Amino acid sequence: MGKFEVYVRKNGEFQFNLKATNGQVILASEGYNTKAACLNGIESVKKNAVEIKRFEKKVAKNGKPFFCLKATNGQVIGQSQMYASEKTCDNGIASVMKNAPEAPVVEI
Repeated sequence: MGKFEVYVRKNGEFQFNLKATNGQVILASEGYNTKAACLNGIESVKKNAVEIKRFEKKVAKNGKPFFCLKATNGQVIGQSQMYASEKTCDNGIASVMKNAPEAPVVEI
């Protein structure tokens, strides 16, 4: 099972990463001003990750695909890494959908 890791950035903001079972980061959040806001972001990921329509696939300037997970209000709540192909990007989305709903939260 995957897990959410919460940590404090050098600038004092809180961030979370969703990691797959193999330890690879499959979704990263923006920076949050408070720990409570960061934890709310995790709850939003858990809720929205079960709906494929909440994922938006994009292509970076370098041509590599990636995806964003959006809340019901359209706000981005997490972004993936860049992938080598659209197929591996799709696999990343499937991994978030599988891991996020039940993933425990760990503070590091």
